[in-house]
Amino acid sequence: MPTSAPPRNRFERRRAETRQALVRAARQILAETGDTSASIQAIAERADVGFGSFYNHFESKAELFDAAVKDALEELGQTFDEHLEGIDDPAELVAAGFRLSARLADAQPELMQVLRHRGLSHLHSDSGLAPRAVRDLEVGAASGRFTVSDPVAALTALGGSLLALLEMRFARPELDGDEAASNLAELLLRMLGVPAEDARDVARRPLPDLD
Repeated sequence: MPTSAPPRNRFERRRAETRQALVRAARQILAETGDTSASIQAIAERADVGFGSFYNHFESKAELFDAAVKDALEELGQTFDEHLEGIDDPAELVAAGFRLSARLADAQPELMQVLRHRGLSHLHSDSGLAPRAVRDLEVGAASGRFTVSDPVAALTALGGSLLALLEMRFARPELDGDEAASNLAELLLRMLGVPAEDARDVARRPLPDLD
């Protein structure tokens, strides 16, 4: 999960561990059902912390679940940074991101189920994948790689397509996820202005290993 500066003393460490246990429990609940109706008692029991500890960290369940989604999105963003490091072509970054997401549905299903269930409401978040995608779209537009005039509209199209891909990946596990992701990436690159033959090639370049 995303990391921050380490706590300075035992009290701060325990406090941070309790908060992270609550966030982890909320992430598990979101991954399983997407439902936020679980009681605070049930969340605390799953996190193996005292009921009263909840209010030392969060004012409400809504705040906790929002923190859980942001935690998952930032972890996903860091995963993309790690595996796509060194790719300079914005078109390849877009395509590789879609294909990597399909593979992560198998490699890290809990993480991707959180995105599947709650990603739509965070499509334009200031953390996680959204700012990274906007950056790549702006670089692509500035360089002439993409012919988009509105990165926010393009982000909406890409984000909605990614969520649809995850829905298909989990609902139809028998389908070839790599092939589906490559085909979708090719279509999206063409939408962004990449020539058809180039889009087909870029959408099928070798991906880095997830190990």
